[in-house]
Amino acid sequence: NGAGFYEIRMESIGGLGANLAGKVLAEAGVLNMGFNGSNFSSYGSEKKGSPVKAFIRFCSPDMEVRENSPVTEPHLLAIFHENLSKNIPVTQGVGPDGIVVINTSKSPDEARDFLKLHAGTIYCINALKIAIEEKTRINTALLGTICKASGFLDPDAIKDMITKNLGKKYASLIAPNLKTFDRGYNEYVLKKFKPDNKYPYIPFTRDGQKIGYFNQPMGGVIPSGGNSIFKDISASREGWIPVLDISKCTNCGECDITCPDYSFVWEDGIDPKKGKLARILKRIVYEHCKGCLRCVEICKFEALTTHKEFEVDKTILEKGFTDGSKK
Repeated sequence: NGAGFYEIRMESIGGLGANLAGKVLAEAGVLNMGFNGSNFSSYGSEKKGSPVKAFIRFCSPDMEVRENSPVTEPHLLAIFHENLSKNIPVTQGVGPDGIVVINTSKSPDEARDFLKLHAGTIYCINALKIAIEEKTRINTALLGTICKASGFLDPDAIKDMITKNLGKKYASLIAPNLKTFDRGYNEYVLKKFKPDNKYPYIPFTRDGQKIGYFNQPMGGVIPSGGNSIFKDISASREGWIPVLDISKCTNCGECDITCPDYSFVWEDGIDPKKGKLARILKRIVYEHCKGCLRCVEICKFEALTTHKEFEVDKTILEKGFTDGSKK
């Protein structure tokens, strides 16, 4: 750009590995490829489900890096989960020459529509599916696609840095992560979109302080139920979800006690086995579920079981339960 940098921004959710991906990418560029560069991440509370941004800059080795502000107009934007676009204006600052790498099972045309992207090149990679199949993390698959999309990053340099980061402590994970990187490098689908007035360009803007001295709620009040920032935290899931088989449920309530995000919906009703008035478990609200699977671990009756999210029937995700006839 005008300042001499190639800039990358990663939009993610805590738990998906964007912070580490930015670190690996920057170290590979500086230590293995001879660039000058920098990276830092921006996040709130260090918990699964909170928004995370990572910023990476590269420049020529004879140039000093004196820029520490967030990347506002990225050459390459990496989106770690498609559901982020529901709550965050992730495409801010992406111009017609920009590149968007997104973790999604959808096509570039579908991705453009739910991102409402003005123009640019979209690389779609089903990083979640790859990570589940290889038993790794989505960040490694996305690194592969980012490397390919950039047009100048050396895949061997990044793979070397992945190997060094895993090191002897996680030596057994090196081979599957390198395979995950290679699949991300090769298994994408891309399409370039020219400006056509279908969607407007969205400039980068910084949010002002929404809660301050004059409008701060009384202590302990969470104005948005289900999550302190967003009600929909499905973007923090890593491919696995609990499925409720209502026909096996005894309404014991242990799942509700262990759930950190109040994902279970209960109503007053008649217990079908005891014939008495009781609280009856009706469904799971998947918008509040981050896929921790604690409920599956605690359920003694196999009413809650673990499934790959992309293999679960959509009607189950909409209803929040099954009666045992579908999975």
